[in-house]
Amino acid sequence: MALAFDEYGRPFIIIKEQEQKSRLRGLEAQKANISAGKAVARILRTSLGPKGMDKMLQSPDGDVTVTNDGATILEQMDVDNQIAKLMVELSRSQDYEIGDGTTGVVVMAGALLEQAEKLLERGIHPIRIAEGYEMASRIAVEHLEHISQKFEFSVSNIEPLVQTCMTTLSSKIVNRCKRMLAEIAVKAVLAVADLERKDVNLDLIKIEGKVGGKLEDTELVYGITVDKDMSHPQMPKRIEDAKIAILTCPFEPPKPKTKHKVDIDTVEKFQTLRQQEQKYFDDMVQKCKDVGATLVICQWGFDDEANHLLMHRNLPAVRWVGGVELELIAIATGGRIVPRFQELTPEKLGRAGLVREKSFGTTKDRMLYIEQCANSRAVTIFIRGGNKMIIEETKRSLHDALCVARNLIRNNSIVYGGGSAEISCSIAVEAAADRYPGIEQYAIRSFAEALDSVPMALAENSGLQPIDTLTAVKSQQIKDSNPYCGIDCNDVGMNDMQEQNVFETLIGKRQQIFLATQVVKMILKIDDVIAPSDY
Repeated sequence: MALAFDEYGRPFIIIKEQEQKSRLRGLEAQKANISAGKAVARILRTSLGPKGMDKMLQSPDGDVTVTNDGATILEQMDVDNQIAKLMVELSRSQDYEIGDGTTGVVVMAGALLEQAEKLLERGIHPIRIAEGYEMASRIAVEHLEHISQKFEFSVSNIEPLVQTCMTTLSSKIVNRCKRMLAEIAVKAVLAVADLERKDVNLDLIKIEGKVGGKLEDTELVYGITVDKDMSHPQMPKRIEDAKIAILTCPFEPPKPKTKHKVDIDTVEKFQTLRQQEQKYFDDMVQKCKDVGATLVICQWGFDDEANHLLMHRNLPAVRWVGGVELELIAIATGGRIVPRFQELTPEKLGRAGLVREKSFGTTKDRMLYIEQCANSRAVTIFIRGGNKMIIEETKRSLHDALCVARNLIRNNSIVYGGGSAEISCSIAVEAAADRYPGIEQYAIRSFAEALDSVPMALAENSGLQPIDTLTAVKSQQIKDSNPYCGIDCNDVGMNDMQEQNVFETLIGKRQQIFLATQVVKMILKIDDVIAPSDY
């Protein structure tokens, strides 16, 4: 230790071993990184496919999540290692871009890392491996596009879309109702889709859930549901042909912003004040009545007296409606959000064919349904389920299905699922490896082997003999040159995925291969890890 002085003459101590840094270099660093990546992939491997297992995650504050959605599992996991964090980012980017296939992309990356480890042990330079992987991923993607099929759908024939959404849902906890939920997802997407521009705004689809009832009670509401009820129990529960005033100003007399004090020393003064307030309030209600509103939806609350007056003046009202919901109601009913009473005009009112209050079960649980809206481009999927976890998991599953339907509207190419696309790509990449004379061909062959890990995991999770099943399917694909043979997870006795109607979107598969290759290249290029030592 040495003593030194700063410019103000204050002494400070210099410690020589300036915080021992732990350091991994060269091959050691790469192996440590690879094993971290593999560890994350191993966790997700078992939750791939229709027979995949779920994971139960408990957050620090005791909330429990049960899910097999890759992105959710990794999001909730507490990951310390930096490389493992890259895997979390990987699944997140697949989730943002595609919405589905978040488990598969991590399993794929894990397999590529595993193969890279074997190559590193043979003394092949990591950059050459990365280059080989890059070439192989290009071959695989080209082959994917070669075996993909276009399929036509229209608003009248939604069957192909439903089949693809069913494939997504079959690997989730809700697979017993997959047909019904897939139809709901497709109808919801088509309701908000802009088919000319081939675009879908998923913000217009609201997913609400309520505990109680069974999964089969899930419904699609062409309109908005709000988890509120009328502010007074005696207000009408059903309003037809409603004209809705959407307010963000409170229904109460204004409060002066200055520090003020009102001296009321006689009854008369109190009466005058009260009458003044009531008159002020009457004017507000009258204003709403004058523009023709038959329902008021307010972002703020109002007190009991206001409630009572609204009730007497026959103006039904809903209070404390959140900002996001207000926006959706405004979009759906074609109304405008009004910030001040002075600005209320008949043009700013939203229109809905029917506003009704629906109660659930024996409790006082009520919800408002706003249906038959002027602009029907906003829909709500209303989920019922036995407990909160089922509802949350159904929301996540439906999100995946909605994303798949959206991707198909953007690009209607599909490849077949059940690992058939991966096996077919693997065969193509293996065959292409012979064309490359350099060391890269080892990496290309390894890439082909890594592609097999997805069907292998599918077979393993379905309780089949993984290697036997994979080799049988692979030899069948080569023999019949039929790229649609996959792993028969549901044990129906045939493994032609075209007959089993197992489809996946081409964009999703392509993105999986791209993203997994990118991340693995990045991990392979790290040869020095400098981390502060733990105290």
